[in-house]
Amino acid sequence: MFLFLLPKVPLMLRVAILHMLHVSQQSKYLDLRTELIIAVLRSLTNPSRPLSISDTQKLAGQAPKLKGRIWVSTYSCPPPPPGETGLQEAIAKAIDGLRNPKAPQPTYQMPEPASIEGEWTGYRASATAESRLPNVSERELYAEMMREVNSPVTVLYFHGGAYYMLDPANHRPTTKTLAKLTGGRVYSVRYRLSPQHAFPAALMDALQSYLALLYPPEGAFHEPVKPEHLVFAGDSAGGNLSLALLQLVLHLNKHTHLIPWHGTPRQIPLPAGVAVNSPWLDITHSFRSCTTNAPFDYLPPPAQQRAAEAHRPACPIWPATPPRKHLYAPDSLLAHPLVSLVLARSWRGAPPVYMCTGWELLADEDKFVAHKMWREGVKVLLEEFEAMPHCFALVMPQLREARRCLEGWAGFIKGVVEGGAGGCGVGESRFVTVRAKSLEEVVGNIGEVWKEGEEVVEERVWRMVTERGITEEGIAKL
Repeated sequence: MFLFLLPKVPLMLRVAILHMLHVSQQSKYLDLRTELIIAVLRSLTNPSRPLSISDTQKLAGQAPKLKGRIWVSTYSCPPPPPGETGLQEAIAKAIDGLRNPKAPQPTYQMPEPASIEGEWTGYRASATAESRLPNVSERELYAEMMREVNSPVTVLYFHGGAYYMLDPANHRPTTKTLAKLTGGRVYSVRYRLSPQHAFPAALMDALQSYLALLYPPEGAFHEPVKPEHLVFAGDSAGGNLSLALLQLVLHLNKHTHLIPWHGTPRQIPLPAGVAVNSPWLDITHSFRSCTTNAPFDYLPPPAQQRAAEAHRPACPIWPATPPRKHLYAPDSLLAHPLVSLVLARSWRGAPPVYMCTGWELLADEDKFVAHKMWREGVKVLLEEFEAMPHCFALVMPQLREARRCLEGWAGFIKGVVEGGAGGCGVGESRFVTVRAKSLEEVVGNIGEVWKEGEEVVEERVWRMVTERGITEEGIAKL
């Protein structure tokens, strides 16, 4: 650790001096240790010489040792049998049906379904911090986990990582905590990563995983999960994927679409709720907080990120073939509502939604979507944590603010499942600001969270898309 931090000593000294002199913006809200952690994280996420995408994936994908008070059972969901194209057809119809009719016709490659792994995760109360999993089969591990589950809660979890890195293994501390606090279990999906598997591959994997929980294929460990016991959840890009899956399910329900699934046409019901943490909802980074909130976040603002990308070395997977500007999606789909959720036309009919954000780059887009949901009759609990960075509860779990965030996140999940139909766990829509240090909760008016009109937001997103290779002619039609 010392050798790792040695190059950061000048940075840490500068941050410490500014903090003690009360010159830095953060010093009013954060203690010195937290400000130092954020500064070091910021230097790591925006290096002057970034690694290639391949090397970044390898580094970020290193799994920590599996030990402690946790159950993990890996299940691999098989793809539909040959000739069954229900997943592809449903997604293709949604991409076409949800796009802006004035937008250029998108071009993309529809992926084939694949075998998709997920980690069943539960809390192991009787274990110690050093306990290893017993040397038994995955099915037996699942059975052991279920002996400690005391709630019907099932969380379908999608991890963050900008869609191109990280893994369910990196997120085990979070999924274990959600399982502990809800008394339920978490199914954390190992969806396919970009740039090797561009949109809509991750969305297809999310839909396949949801179907696997509702209608288990032959050989699955679990019994069918009732939709009223299921909650979609995720952080950052996983929050995007959670809400993209919700948009897809809303669209399928609107058009009474049945999906062939392992030989049987199936309905796709809505889950009990959706609970997302610092969701990335505007792939284009067009909102003002992407710049104005930079002092409080470790994520680099877009201009710095683009400058760093110019120095990223090429590798076998990036730049992509055929060429595109964005890691996650084809350029013609960056402003599609299943990619940038801020452009979703409607959330009407959605189940209750929990969303938390900090004073981070993504704060504005999160507030905009939460406000739009509320205006359209969706029950929303929006929690804003003062002076906190992106996904702070995951990267700095030792903070009191992090514990409060995890308790609120899990409390919502448990409430919408055990509270029954109607979302009794969330009650009326609320906007809560959680003050730094004191954790004082200030209830605000969710109707005052956002002022700009949707047309202003849409225009700004499309203006940003011009930087990603879409022609001015196509945008002029909007």
